[in-house]
Amino acid sequence: MNKRLLAGLLFAVSVVGFSLGASLPLVSLRLLDAGADTLQIGIVSAIPAAGMMLSAFMVDACCRHLTRRTIYLLCFGLCMTSIALLEWAFSSIYLLALLRLGLGIGMGVAIILGESWVNELCPEHNRGKIMALYATSFTGFQVLGPAMLAVLGAHSPWVTGVVTGCYGLALLCIVLTVPNDYVEHEEEGDKSFSLAGFFRVAPALCVAVLFFSFFDAVVLSLLPVYATSHGFAIGVAAMMVTVVFAGDMLFQLPLGWLADRCERTWLHLMCGLVAMSIGVALPWLLQMTWLLWPLLLLLGAVAGGIYTLALVLIGQRFKGQDLVTANASVGLLWGVGSLVGPLVSGAAMDVAPHGLPMALALMAGLFVCFARHSYRRVGRMRAVAD
Repeated sequence: MNKRLLAGLLFAVSVVGFSLGASLPLVSLRLLDAGADTLQIGIVSAIPAAGMMLSAFMVDACCRHLTRRTIYLLCFGLCMTSIALLEWAFSSIYLLALLRLGLGIGMGVAIILGESWVNELCPEHNRGKIMALYATSFTGFQVLGPAMLAVLGAHSPWVTGVVTGCYGLALLCIVLTVPNDYVEHEEEGDKSFSLAGFFRVAPALCVAVLFFSFFDAVVLSLLPVYATSHGFAIGVAAMMVTVVFAGDMLFQLPLGWLADRCERTWLHLMCGLVAMSIGVALPWLLQMTWLLWPLLLLLGAVAGGIYTLALVLIGQRFKGQDLVTANASVGLLWGVGSLVGPLVSGAAMDVAPHGLPMALALMAGLFVCFARHSYRRVGRMRAVAD
């Protein structure tokens, strides 16, 4: 295993997570202070997700014509430029939208290829642990973004300055660690499936990505609103988000270790069942704060586990160009879930006071249905093999 390349990819995805965690609330708060309405803030906040969706259609062409190092340098250069110019973009909503789109495209290509390359580096017996380390790197630094914003303030130029500096370090790291070779590439007709065909090939993995991107966007944007509407102070409601993502960050490595020692589709299904159960129970948990906090931690752990195990199973099942296509589909689905999650959950909260946990439970239940079918299919295949 190329440990030097792995270290470079882990640092690179950490910077991406850090910039996402810092810039999303920064842009929203700056627009709010400038008097923008909630619809405008919502549209601008959704633009990076739209950029990530677009990036899924660009990955194949990038791999055909550019080396791995060149792709990463272009992606991180685009991201750094988008962040560095952010301070001057708030006077023009169109420039701001363009910079956010550029950030989404750069991050999207980097994440899609990073997940593919890390999966290629993994020996099968350690795949769960290494992919969990990759997911933890992203989530851990994503949590640092809002923390830095809380310390420095939304109007401090140091926020964008620090993130821009981190992108500069990432560019240096890429030059030193990422090889200047081409991704192995088959002809279009030799691919087993297309972006759209990935759902037919691996429906449970598609729904897993949809669930987690839905969950991630909803927790960041609407969980504090839900908690304050049920009597919690704003600070306590914000702390709930921190606890959920702390669970995601802290428990991916133990889950990855477990994934290397038991049937992965079974563990995937168990994570879905726990997430669905906590979603169903959340309205009652609000009245039992002694139980609410540990279960929010557990909710973050199993929700993150659903995504991490999806990446592990993708690496286990697909190789070469199929692996790149599968991860491009993941990027596309992530964008869809990030866009749909707040819209569906916001509408559900308008209809019912506990619409948010209902939406999360239903989405987790949909994943459980597909994960159960996948687990049973693996069981039948093993029975035939025996």
